[in-house]
Amino acid sequence: MSENVNNELNKEKDVKETAIEVKNVTKIYSLYKRPSDRLIDTFHLMPWKKYPKNEALKDVSFTVEKGETVGIIGTNGSGKSTILKIITGVLTPTKGKANVKGRISALLELGAGFNAEYTGIENVYLNGTMMGLTKEEIDKKLPEILEFADIGDYVYSPVKTYSSGMFVRLAFAVAINIDPEILIVDEALSVGDVFFQAKCYKKFDDFKRQGKTILFVSHDLSSIAKYCDRVILLNKGDKLGEGSPKEMIDLYKQVLVGQYKDGSKGVENTALNQDTLEYGSGKAKYTDCKIFDQTGRNTNAIVKGTGFKIVVNAEIYEDLEAPIFAFTFKNVQGTEITGTNTMIEKSITEGIKGGTKVTIEFTQDMNLQGGEYLLSLGLTGFEKGEFTVYHRLYDCLNVTVVSDKDSVGYFDMNSKVNVIYG
Repeated sequence: MSENVNNELNKEKDVKETAIEVKNVTKIYSLYKRPSDRLIDTFHLMPWKKYPKNEALKDVSFTVEKGETVGIIGTNGSGKSTILKIITGVLTPTKGKANVKGRISALLELGAGFNAEYTGIENVYLNGTMMGLTKEEIDKKLPEILEFADIGDYVYSPVKTYSSGMFVRLAFAVAINIDPEILIVDEALSVGDVFFQAKCYKKFDDFKRQGKTILFVSHDLSSIAKYCDRVILLNKGDKLGEGSPKEMIDLYKQVLVGQYKDGSKGVENTALNQDTLEYGSGKAKYTDCKIFDQTGRNTNAIVKGTGFKIVVNAEIYEDLEAPIFAFTFKNVQGTEITGTNTMIEKSITEGIKGGTKVTIEFTQDMNLQGGEYLLSLGLTGFEKGEFTVYHRLYDCLNVTVVSDKDSVGYFDMNSKVNVIYG
């Protein structure tokens, strides 16, 4: 074989095959106040009547290559679910088009494609048939599907009796075990327990090794960082960018705190939780709390293994004998995991006069595992030997720890491993 022919063959191998192409997609919804308005608009019964529009997607374009795992991130209302529904054919774009090459298995919404009156087994056959499988093919895959779902005899009960966790286990087991070429998942894994999520992500790894394509929408930035080759960031229907997980997560952090506006910084607006539990004597009060990453950016998302700073502002209204400023991190189940205060750190050793404004900076390294945490603040002290609460704020901020490597438990001990062979 000649050298030129070899070169041409090598070039062909280097050319990546496109699995998904989204080209200039726009989706516009009309907003109706009453169900009758939809009927009037659909059949043009009142052509003079205009309805407000919502542009869910605005001229969005991207491609997903065969064998890639691509994540889509963005705030609620950014268009993530809409673009997946267009790719899978559930929705038709107002403009543009989406082309797909390969058999798709999609898990878009909990219960989509399931009949609540059917048993789990009946829904397996229903969904398999909808995905183009014959009864014989489903028969062969049924043991693997049931083993993966692991919901026992509930497979013989109507799915309307299932818990949300059981529902998603069966739905995901069907979606992932029909041998798709392209798997599309929209937030469904957040419903399952941690063990089921681990099983699903192992399947992701298996898919990647097999050269299959995954399109993955999630608010779990740790999973996005760990499993995705590339990430697309949407915001209010616009595609803000695409690139490596780290690049897009950094950009997303700017969006979260209102620092991204047409490529420039806007006004910082990290908001306290509106449902914060708050109480105290009122002699002193926290007035603000912000979190800053190692670059000095005000954000609620911190990359594991990096430095960060909690900055709290307080106003002292009356003389305080021995004030203590504290913070704690809890997981979403409510377990306190870590925290400290100015007494432990020996940072304040004297009283503070009324009328004083105080800023406290807690600087530390983020060694928590990837996930979601809640920050609480305490401003307490002692008056004539009695413990007093001046101001407490429970669960005032949500903090996301972004990680592409988690060890067991709550903390990473930053272990170094040395392997010596004889």
